[in-house]
Amino acid sequence: MDNADLVEVPTGPVTFDDVVRVARGGAGVRLSAEALAAIDRARLVVEELAAAPTPAYGISTGFGALATRHIPVEQRVQLQRSLVRSHAAGTGPEVEREVTRGLMLLRLSTLATGHTGVRRETAELLAALLSHGITPVVHEYGSLGCSGDLAPLAHCALALMGEGSVRDGEGTLMPAASALAAVGLEPVELAAKEGLALINGTDGMLAMLILAITDLRMLLRTADIAAAMSVEGQLGTDRVFAAELQALRPQAGQAMSATNLRAVLANSGVVASHRGPDCNRVQDAYSLRCSPQVHGAARDTVEHAAVVAGRELASAVDNPVVLAAEGRVESNGNFHGAPVAYVLDFLAIVAADVASISERRTDRFLDKSRNHGLPPFLAGDPGVDSGLMIAQYAQAAIVSEMKRLAAPASVDSIPSSAMQEDHVSMGWSAARKLRRSVDGLTRVVAVEVMTAARALDLRAPLQPSPATAAVVRLLRDAGVEGPGPDRHLAPEIETTVELVRSGAVLAAVETVIGEMQ
Repeated sequence: MDNADLVEVPTGPVTFDDVVRVARGGAGVRLSAEALAAIDRARLVVEELAAAPTPAYGISTGFGALATRHIPVEQRVQLQRSLVRSHAAGTGPEVEREVTRGLMLLRLSTLATGHTGVRRETAELLAALLSHGITPVVHEYGSLGCSGDLAPLAHCALALMGEGSVRDGEGTLMPAASALAAVGLEPVELAAKEGLALINGTDGMLAMLILAITDLRMLLRTADIAAAMSVEGQLGTDRVFAAELQALRPQAGQAMSATNLRAVLANSGVVASHRGPDCNRVQDAYSLRCSPQVHGAARDTVEHAAVVAGRELASAVDNPVVLAAEGRVESNGNFHGAPVAYVLDFLAIVAADVASISERRTDRFLDKSRNHGLPPFLAGDPGVDSGLMIAQYAQAAIVSEMKRLAAPASVDSIPSSAMQEDHVSMGWSAARKLRRSVDGLTRVVAVEVMTAARALDLRAPLQPSPATAAVVRLLRDAGVEGPGPDRHLAPEIETTVELVRSGAVLAAVETVIGEMQ
């Protein structure tokens, strides 16, 4: 693999971009020289403690509720194997490749801090799996988000031992031993402390948080585009987005969203057609008028989540941790996923609300009593044709589901491990439902974009703004047709969804107005 395709993992944190490149882009990884030196220093501490007669948790004892048992030297290799095998107890569907690759990178990043005590060959094998595209099979259920994502990480550790199932670089399901052999890799025999170091972290929930933040940053800008198209198509006023009005309430995200709306609507012939002294459109419905307030609050919440994610990227989450400079190992509670779980739940709430306001804007297009002269349901021949009636049904169904997904997982807790682990974060569950919420928001915004584009066509000969016209043109070039007789809508909806998800709608607008905020 070319060096340009590699992400170097230092002793310090990897970046959001590093996570996306490895998780989604398939980039390989390598440990920096500094990281390898830190790993070696921590390993010396572990080996000294392993040789000492005094029990050390995770090195010469059992785990969790069994931590009081001292394990003799001759059983410690079996101790590590047993730990990983027993904890690889996930069940349910296989999670997405990008999630597993993300959690593998983040576990490697923690190993690279020099606070876990693994051997360099173990860390290098984890890096090699990523570089060769070998992805362990991780299941939907198994993590309570305290002691980290134990079961998902254990499935990854199992692959390092040459056990369990993986997918190779082509996506073929096969035994881990076969996949390793096919690329010239040898499994490792885990030594003292390594089992815990490989499975005790918040890496799964953090990977999903970073991917969600990346998606939501793009989707919220796209939602601004959709809102601008709806304001334009429904003959709404842009005066409420004026900078001097936004300054009266100095919320950062709101100001950014309003700036985007002004830029997207600039030079709109549709808006100009009713901007004169006779225009009385100063009290548009809240779903139009308050778009910056809702989108902006969502944006601020996303950025708060990004701050938390950044701190977690800079963390060395393991239990126990190695303090190499002091030559000791200490137990701690940093594996508890609460900080990550909370913001995952926050994001599900704002995703649901942005979807809700998007659906309300869409619905206004379809009601002849509220759409200011457009045909009912934007149909070609109302009565014979149903137009986009059922596209809005699909939106409504998704929004309703997203409201259920907004119920927080992090307020739940269920005790485990004989009451030793008596309070858990449920962060993995929060992350899994957030992924469904992000997908739902993508689809809801796509239906609004498709609906607004049809409405703008129906406003001809009035001309939309150059930015919104670029979106209409993008859809038409992709095969999403304009007004006319009813046709099979599902393929056009899916095409629009992919244009939103891929960032193509955002790119079309930014080609005209420059980078949006």
